[in-house]
Amino acid sequence: MSDDRLIVALDVPNVVMGLDLAQRIGDAASFYKIGLGMLTGGGLALANELKHEHGKRIFLDMKLFDIGATVEAAVRGLVRYDLDFLTVHGDPQVVRAAAEGKRGTPTKILAVTVLTSLDRADLDANMIIPGDIHQITLERAARALRAGADGVIASPQEAAMIRALPEAAGKLIVTPGVRPEGSASGDQKRIATPGQAIRDGADHIVVGRPIWQDPDPAEAARRVIGELPKR
Repeated sequence: MSDDRLIVALDVPNVVMGLDLAQRIGDAASFYKIGLGMLTGGGLALANELKHEHGKRIFLDMKLFDIGATVEAAVRGLVRYDLDFLTVHGDPQVVRAAAEGKRGTPTKILAVTVLTSLDRADLDANMIIPGDIHQITLERAARALRAGADGVIASPQEAAMIRALPEAAGKLIVTPGVRPEGSASGDQKRIATPGQAIRDGADHIVVGRPIWQDPDPAEAARRVIGELPKR
């Protein structure tokens, strides 16, 4: 039995590999993330097939960032694929444009706060304002939600703080950087286990390599779901 709190990241190069992986996982997962890495490998075609032929929910992780008119136009085009979630960078002007682009559709716009692969040293290298990375993430989340985001993408380590924000009432928190018990952290720097992320306020967790690199990805998905608190 699947649990849509788990979103499986199809971080493979092309639509053929992505469809094969989804078929191997079968009923063990009902929600998939398709990211920028597969865009030129048929990612939108895969999203369409999984949604309309296999009944899966789709999270298109594009992390859009551009001038307002361009973001609005891009979102307006992408929501025609009947997406469940779509990401944009959490800058308020970007969020406002995306909210306008998806107007009248059920697609949820999720704002990226601070990438889970970054730490304070990375922010310094990028000339981001000094301060604690968790507080920066919290403030970016609040501003994005006020600008009209339906939810935010944030590290599990910030989920509880974001959930406590007045602006977060009724909004979604989706956490990448989730690693099941015993899994390697890979390139993620701010991580938590599936159960901890949900207990800390996340609505959905995103898990990629620990599932698709497993010889039995369906069983790996079931193990992750087994770590989640009961509803």
